[in-house]
Amino acid sequence: MTSTEAAIPAQPPPGPPQSEATLRRPELRPLWDTLHNRLSSGRPVTRVRLGPLDDSQREALADLLGLDRLPDARPSVPLTHLEEAVTELTGSTVRDVVTELVGPLGDRAGELRRRQDERAELWTWLTEHETVRAQPVLSDWAASCRAAGVVAGSAEHTRTLLVDALTVLAELPGRAEPLPVFAARVLSGRAHALDDGTPLSALVLRALATLYDTVPPQSAAERRALWTRAGVADDELSSTVLVGGLRPAGDGLLARVAMACAEAGQAASLTLAHVRYPGEFILSEAPAPVVHVVENPSILALALRRFGPRCPPLVCTSGWPNSAAIQLLRMLADHGAALRYHGDFDGEGVRIAAYVLDKTPALPWRMTAVDYRAAVAHHPRGPQPGRITEAPWDLELAEAMAEHGIAVVEELVAEVLLKDLAGTAQ
Repeated sequence: MTSTEAAIPAQPPPGPPQSEATLRRPELRPLWDTLHNRLSSGRPVTRVRLGPLDDSQREALADLLGLDRLPDARPSVPLTHLEEAVTELTGSTVRDVVTELVGPLGDRAGELRRRQDERAELWTWLTEHETVRAQPVLSDWAASCRAAGVVAGSAEHTRTLLVDALTVLAELPGRAEPLPVFAARVLSGRAHALDDGTPLSALVLRALATLYDTVPPQSAAERRALWTRAGVADDELSSTVLVGGLRPAGDGLLARVAMACAEAGQAASLTLAHVRYPGEFILSEAPAPVVHVVENPSILALALRRFGPRCPPLVCTSGWPNSAAIQLLRMLADHGAALRYHGDFDGEGVRIAAYVLDKTPALPWRMTAVDYRAAVAHHPRGPQPGRITEAPWDLELAEAMAEHGIAVVEELVAEVLLKDLAGTAQ
């Protein structure tokens, strides 16, 4: 290095252009922050109100806009003036400058519209879900979910929770498993997903309370009772179903018990254990047997009294079907039986019918609006039907029941049912 070279002082690194330095003055930071907030709204912006500004900030704003006097402490600045000033200094737009100095602009209005669209689509999806449509009473539960709003402000999180709840509802009644075992089987190994106090447990229990038309459970004992009613944590002996006239072949315990009772003209009370472990069980293949299903034990008793050992196959759910009833009906259908269901013509009877038709391949048996009107004509006096919900198999039935306001219990149409059964008696 020569002495001449050593005498040359080191040059500082070049600083930002004067125009950029002007925009980066600390006194202008309130302007850019306010602009960033307004422009991120997603709505048109024509002017921006600032302040209160101190004297140095007012001076910096005056310099930027080329004003010959200081602006007010709370000025309202037209965006066109800012655009002109920024373009003259940098050749960029206000949006470009704000993005560079503060950060990317948002679109709060667009985000709000997106969230509203997501939520509207979520509630439409829930209302039209096959489980809700198959059991219309659950539309009240869907409405309560919508009224409660999305969980944690997230439609995606809420949908995930609802998918789990609908998966659980579709699997009920349970197989007499403890709640953690049921949860692990239905929810891909998540044994504690339905533990007391979890959001999913509360959601499902609220749906069950709506389904059974009871108040939502408040205590741990009430919650356990509701789970038990839905077939979760039932034991294999207390869950039973009444059958009559069922004559399966085979050497399994279920076949032998059912056949012995049918030949004696008696009802058989089958436990869930009988149904779960039937052993050899065979129904005639041709023609496929028709198994009629009724809601009330009195109908089964009348049929056995009328037909005795000739009684056609008959299953009684005894109100809301438990695990044993649903599992038996599914097993009969799997073995080729055609299921036909009849119940009370009242609000709960229609809900039970919808439940049975959703959970099994059963078809309605004399459960139309025409059948109801014929029954009312013969029995014009009766109690009110209670809360009426839609019957998915006949949309006119709920209208007819609301029009007449009369419940027709199954026993009042017993003779009509027995005449049908007479045509299939052995």
